[in-house]
Amino acid sequence: MSLSRLAARSIRRTAILAALFSLAPLSLSALQAPAQNLRVAAAADLQPVLPDLLHDFEKQSGLHVDVSYGPSGTLTTQILNGAPFDLFLSADMGYPARIAAAGLSGPPVPYARGTLVLWARKDSPVQPLTLEALSSAALRHLAVANPEHAPYGRAAYAALKHMQLMQSLQPKLVIAENIAQAAEFAESGNADAGLISLTAALTPRFQGEGTYVLLLPESYPSIVQGAVVLTKSAGASAAQRFLEFLLSKPEQAALRARGLMAPN
Repeated sequence: MSLSRLAARSIRRTAILAALFSLAPLSLSALQAPAQNLRVAAAADLQPVLPDLLHDFEKQSGLHVDVSYGPSGTLTTQILNGAPFDLFLSADMGYPARIAAAGLSGPPVPYARGTLVLWARKDSPVQPLTLEALSSAALRHLAVANPEHAPYGRAAYAALKHMQLMQSLQPKLVIAENIAQAAEFAESGNADAGLISLTAALTPRFQGEGTYVLLLPESYPSIVQGAVVLTKSAGASAAQRFLEFLLSKPEQAALRARGLMAPN
Protein backbone atom coordinates (compact mmCIF):
# COMPACT_ATOMS: atom_id res chain seq x y z
CA MET A 1 0.00 0.00 0.00
CA SER A 2 1.37 3.43 -0.92
CA LEU A 3 2.36 5.96 1.69
CA SER A 4 -0.26 8.37 0.36
CA ARG A 5 -3.03 5.79 0.83
CA LEU A 6 -1.81 4.98 4.37
CA ALA A 7 -1.77 8.65 5.23
CA ALA A 8 -5.30 9.12 3.91
CA ARG A 9 -6.58 6.14 5.93
CA SER A 10 -4.88 7.48 9.06
CA ILE A 11 -6.49 10.86 8.59
CA ARG A 12 -9.95 9.30 8.19
CA ARG A 13 -9.48 7.17 11.34
CA THR A 14 -8.36 10.20 13.32
CA ALA A 15 -11.41 12.15 12.14
CA ILE A 16 -13.79 9.35 13.14
CA LEU A 17 -12.23 9.05 16.62
CA ALA A 18 -12.36 12.81 17.08
CA ALA A 19 -16.05 12.81 16.17
CA LEU A 20 -16.79 10.01 18.63
CA PHE A 21 -14.97 11.76 21.45
CA SER A 22 -16.75 15.02 20.66
CA LEU A 23 -20.09 13.21 21.07
CA ALA A 24 -19.12 11.60 24.39
CA PRO A 25 -19.84 14.63 26.62
CA LEU A 26 -23.25 15.05 24.93
CA SER A 27 -24.17 11.40 25.55
CA LEU A 28 -23.09 11.65 29.19
CA SER A 29 -25.15 14.78 29.76
CA ALA A 30 -28.16 13.07 28.17
CA LEU A 31 -27.77 10.16 30.56
CA GLN A 32 -27.60 12.55 33.51
CA ALA A 33 -30.64 14.60 32.41
CA PRO A 34 -33.72 14.32 34.64
CA ALA A 35 -36.42 11.92 33.51
CA GLN A 36 -39.18 13.55 31.46
CA ASN A 37 -41.82 11.09 32.68
CA LEU A 38 -43.49 11.50 36.05
CA ARG A 39 -44.59 8.24 37.66
CA VAL A 40 -47.59 8.57 40.00
CA ALA A 41 -49.21 5.98 42.25
CA ALA A 42 -52.79 7.14 42.84
CA ALA A 43 -55.67 5.94 45.01
CA ALA A 44 -58.56 4.42 43.07
CA ASP A 45 -60.98 7.24 43.96
CA LEU A 46 -58.83 9.55 41.81
CA GLN A 47 -59.44 7.58 38.63
CA PRO A 48 -62.40 9.78 37.54
CA VAL A 49 -60.61 12.94 38.68
CA LEU A 50 -56.99 13.00 37.55
CA PRO A 51 -57.09 12.62 33.74
CA ASP A 52 -58.33 16.18 33.05
CA LEU A 53 -55.94 17.67 35.61
CA LEU A 54 -53.03 15.69 34.22
CA HIS A 55 -53.83 16.88 30.71
CA ASP A 56 -53.55 20.49 31.89
CA PHE A 57 -50.34 19.80 33.80
CA GLU A 58 -48.72 18.07 30.85
CA LYS A 59 -49.54 21.03 28.60
CA GLN A 60 -48.07 23.48 31.11
CA SER A 61 -44.98 21.49 32.06
CA GLY A 62 -44.06 19.51 28.96
CA LEU A 63 -43.82 16.42 31.17
CA HIS A 64 -45.59 13.14 30.54
CA VAL A 65 -47.34 11.55 33.51
CA ASP A 66 -47.83 7.80 33.94
CA VAL A 67 -50.41 6.87 36.59
CA SER A 68 -51.01 3.53 38.32
CA TYR A 69 -54.34 3.39 40.19
CA GLY A 70 -55.10 0.98 43.01
CA PRO A 71 -55.95 0.55 46.69
CA SER A 72 -53.81 2.83 48.83
CA GLY A 73 -52.61 -0.07 50.98
CA THR A 74 -51.53 -2.11 47.97
CA LEU A 75 -49.68 0.84 46.44
CA THR A 76 -47.96 1.46 49.77
CA THR A 77 -46.69 -2.10 49.86
CA GLN A 78 -45.38 -1.75 46.31
CA ILE A 79 -43.54 1.47 47.16
CA LEU A 80 -42.02 -0.01 50.32
CA ASN A 81 -40.83 -2.92 48.19
CA GLY A 82 -39.07 -0.60 45.76
CA ALA A 83 -41.65 0.17 43.06
CA PRO A 84 -40.27 3.08 40.97
CA PHE A 85 -42.81 5.83 41.67
CA ASP A 86 -42.07 9.53 42.06
CA LEU A 87 -45.30 10.62 43.78
CA PHE A 88 -47.92 8.81 45.86
CA LEU A 89 -51.45 10.21 46.12
CA SER A 90 -53.18 8.21 48.84
CA ALA A 91 -56.82 8.16 49.91
CA ASP A 92 -55.76 8.67 53.53
CA MET A 93 -52.89 10.09 55.58
CA GLY A 94 -51.89 6.84 57.28
CA TYR A 95 -50.39 5.03 54.31
CA PRO A 96 -48.15 7.92 53.19
CA ALA A 97 -47.08 8.30 56.82
CA ARG A 98 -45.76 4.73 56.64
CA ILE A 99 -43.68 5.66 53.61
CA ALA A 100 -42.34 8.73 55.40
CA ALA A 101 -41.49 6.60 58.47
CA ALA A 102 -39.46 4.31 56.20
CA GLY A 103 -37.32 7.29 55.18
CA LEU A 104 -38.55 7.32 51.59
CA SER A 105 -40.26 10.72 51.69
CA GLY A 106 -40.94 13.80 53.72
CA PRO A 107 -44.09 14.20 55.84
CA PRO A 108 -47.44 13.62 54.07
CA VAL A 109 -49.14 16.68 52.61
CA PRO A 110 -52.97 16.72 52.72
CA TYR A 111 -54.38 17.58 49.30
CA ALA A 112 -58.12 16.69 49.49
CA ARG A 113 -60.93 15.19 51.56
CA GLY A 114 -63.11 12.40 50.24
CA THR A 115 -66.85 11.88 50.66
CA LEU A 116 -68.69 8.56 51.00
CA VAL A 117 -72.08 8.10 49.31
CA LEU A 118 -74.68 5.41 48.85
CA TRP A 119 -75.30 4.87 45.12
CA ALA A 120 -77.75 2.63 43.25
CA ARG A 121 -78.89 2.12 39.68
CA LYS A 122 -82.19 3.68 38.71
CA ASP A 123 -83.63 0.19 38.22
CA SER A 124 -82.36 -1.07 41.59
CA PRO A 125 -84.96 -2.59 43.96
CA VAL A 126 -83.90 -0.06 46.62
CA GLN A 127 -85.13 2.93 44.61
CA PRO A 128 -86.23 5.59 45.42
CA LEU A 129 -82.89 5.76 47.20
CA THR A 130 -82.53 6.99 50.78
CA LEU A 131 -80.24 5.94 53.62
CA GLU A 132 -83.14 3.81 54.90
CA ALA A 133 -82.41 1.51 51.94
CA LEU A 134 -79.51 0.10 53.98
CA SER A 135 -82.00 -1.51 56.36
CA SER A 136 -84.49 -2.52 53.66
CA ALA A 137 -85.28 -6.17 52.95
CA ALA A 138 -85.09 -5.26 49.25
CA LEU A 139 -81.33 -4.79 49.59
CA ARG A 140 -79.74 -8.15 48.80
CA HIS A 141 -76.16 -7.16 48.02
CA LEU A 142 -74.17 -4.07 49.03
CA ALA A 143 -70.80 -3.34 47.42
CA VAL A 144 -68.02 -1.96 49.63
CA ALA A 145 -64.27 -1.62 49.23
CA ASN A 146 -61.97 -3.94 51.15
CA PRO A 147 -61.27 -2.21 54.49
CA GLU A 148 -57.92 -3.98 54.84
CA HIS A 149 -56.22 -1.80 52.23
CA ALA A 150 -58.81 0.71 50.97
CA PRO A 151 -59.48 3.80 53.14
CA TYR A 152 -62.99 4.18 51.69
CA GLY A 153 -63.64 0.59 52.75
CA ARG A 154 -62.66 1.45 56.32
CA ALA A 155 -64.96 4.47 56.15
CA ALA A 156 -67.83 2.30 54.88
CA TYR A 157 -67.39 -0.20 57.70
CA ALA A 158 -67.24 2.62 60.24
CA ALA A 159 -70.46 4.11 58.85
CA LEU A 160 -72.30 0.78 59.01
CA LYS A 161 -71.16 0.29 62.59
CA HIS A 162 -72.22 3.84 63.49
CA MET A 163 -75.69 3.14 62.07
CA GLN A 164 -75.75 -0.21 63.93
CA LEU A 165 -76.24 -2.08 60.65
CA MET A 166 -73.03 -4.08 60.42
CA GLN A 167 -74.41 -7.27 61.92
CA SER A 168 -77.48 -7.38 59.67
CA LEU A 169 -75.59 -6.34 56.53
CA GLN A 170 -72.48 -8.48 56.94
CA PRO A 171 -73.93 -11.42 54.92
CA LYS A 172 -74.97 -9.01 52.15
CA LEU A 173 -71.61 -7.34 51.64
CA VAL A 174 -69.83 -7.75 48.32
CA ILE A 175 -66.18 -6.92 48.98
CA ALA A 176 -64.36 -5.13 46.16
CA GLU A 177 -60.62 -4.75 45.77
CA ASN A 178 -60.88 -0.95 45.83
CA ILE A 179 -63.43 1.86 45.76
CA ALA A 180 -63.47 1.99 41.94
CA GLN A 181 -64.34 -1.71 41.77
CA ALA A 182 -67.07 -1.24 44.41
CA ALA A 183 -68.60 1.35 42.09
CA GLU A 184 -68.34 -1.09 39.17
CA PHE A 185 -70.15 -3.81 41.16
CA ALA A 186 -73.05 -1.45 41.87
CA GLU A 187 -73.11 -0.03 38.34
CA SER A 188 -73.10 -3.47 36.71
CA GLY A 189 -75.99 -4.71 38.86
CA ASN A 190 -73.84 -7.26 40.68
CA ALA A 191 -74.90 -5.37 43.81
CA ASP A 192 -78.18 -3.57 44.47
CA ALA A 193 -76.25 -0.57 45.83
CA GLY A 194 -72.75 0.47 46.77
CA LEU A 195 -70.98 2.62 49.30
CA ILE A 196 -68.74 4.47 46.86
CA SER A 197 -66.81 7.72 46.49
CA LEU A 198 -68.49 10.96 45.51
CA THR A 199 -65.86 11.23 42.76
CA ALA A 200 -67.39 8.18 41.06
CA ALA A 201 -71.01 9.20 41.72
CA LEU A 202 -70.46 12.58 40.03
CA THR A 203 -69.17 11.17 36.74
CA PRO A 204 -71.58 11.56 33.80
CA ARG A 205 -72.01 7.78 33.49
CA PHE A 206 -72.99 7.26 37.11
CA GLN A 207 -75.23 10.32 37.20
CA GLY A 208 -76.98 9.04 34.09
CA GLU A 209 -77.45 5.50 35.34
CA GLY A 210 -78.21 6.00 39.02
CA THR A 211 -78.75 8.23 42.02
CA TYR A 212 -76.85 8.79 45.24
CA VAL A 213 -77.30 10.10 48.76
CA LEU A 214 -74.59 11.40 51.05
CA LEU A 215 -73.77 9.49 54.18
CA LEU A 216 -73.87 11.57 57.34
CA PRO A 217 -70.37 13.04 57.85
CA GLU A 218 -70.44 12.10 61.54
CA SER A 219 -70.96 8.43 60.69
CA TYR A 220 -67.40 7.85 59.51
CA PRO A 221 -63.93 9.34 60.13
CA SER A 222 -62.94 12.18 57.83
CA ILE A 223 -61.24 10.82 54.68
CA VAL A 224 -58.31 13.24 54.50
CA GLN A 225 -56.14 12.28 51.55
CA GLY A 226 -52.37 12.76 51.65
CA ALA A 227 -49.48 12.87 49.20
CA VAL A 228 -45.77 12.20 49.49
CA VAL A 229 -42.94 12.85 47.05
CA LEU A 230 -40.49 9.94 46.91
CA THR A 231 -37.34 11.91 47.67
CA LYS A 232 -34.83 9.43 46.24
CA SER A 233 -36.60 9.02 42.90
CA ALA A 234 -35.22 10.45 39.65
CA GLY A 235 -38.41 12.46 39.17
CA ALA A 236 -38.64 13.97 42.66
CA SER A 237 -38.44 17.56 41.38
CA ALA A 238 -41.16 16.91 38.79
CA ALA A 239 -43.28 15.25 41.49
CA GLN A 240 -42.93 18.30 43.72
CA ARG A 241 -43.93 20.47 40.79
CA PHE A 242 -47.09 18.45 40.19
CA LEU A 243 -47.99 18.44 43.90
CA GLU A 244 -47.73 22.24 43.96
CA PHE A 245 -49.93 22.32 40.85
CA LEU A 246 -52.50 20.10 42.61
CA LEU A 247 -52.54 22.39 45.65
CA SER A 248 -53.03 25.56 43.61
CA LYS A 249 -56.37 27.40 43.85
CA PRO A 250 -57.57 26.56 40.32
CA GLU A 251 -56.86 22.85 40.73
CA GLN A 252 -58.41 22.72 44.20
CA ALA A 253 -61.54 24.21 42.66
CA ALA A 254 -61.39 21.55 39.94
CA LEU A 255 -61.12 18.84 42.61
CA ARG A 256 -64.17 20.21 44.43
CA ALA A 257 -66.19 20.13 41.22
CA ARG A 258 -65.28 16.44 40.88
CA GLY A 259 -66.17 15.43 44.44
CA LEU A 260 -63.03 16.08 46.51
CA MET A 261 -63.31 18.78 49.13
CA ALA A 262 -60.51 20.89 50.63
CA PRO A 263 -58.56 18.87 53.21
CA ASN A 264 -59.46 21.20 56.08
